[in-house]
Amino acid sequence: MKSFHFLVLLSLALALSFASAFDPSPLQDFCVAIPEPKNADFAPNGGLNPPHTHPRATEILVVVEGTLYVGFVTSNPNRLFTKVLYPGDVFVFPIGLIHFQFNIAKTNAVAFAGLSSQNPGVITIANAIFGPNPPINPDVLAKAFQLDNDAVVKLQKLFANA
Repeated sequence: MKSFHFLVLLSLALALSFASAFDPSPLQDFCVAIPEPKNADFAPNGGLNPPHTHPRATEILVVVEGTLYVGFVTSNPNRLFTKVLYPGDVFVFPIGLIHFQFNIAKTNAVAFAGLSSQNPGVITIANAIFGPNPPINPDVLAKAFQLDNDAVVKLQKLFANA
């Protein structure tokens, strides 16, 4: 009986040793830059990459030019971590956490971002809450955000085609 249990345990150990988890090999091994970088800069006085999350990747941001106010919110408890970044500064946004980048300077800002997955996903918070099709019932959002229904409907119209 002991040898039977040993064989079952050995079989399970061997079967599980072959299991592994990883990102599949990249679909592309290069990235072609956009033709006009002026279209990609953070605009002066408030250029924004709005609060969003990457459910499957950590993001690293390197500032090349300008000044960015960046941050992320932890989960339970919801705590905000922020920093003002200058050229040469690097910031890491942990996987799955809501984060943003905001240009607080009077000049353009340029930054490069890298993600730890070829398929990081992106969920822009305001678009996901107020802009899905079909829309979330305004009663749900009014209660969740402690707003009146008119404010929710206005936000839904604003984000309907975002």
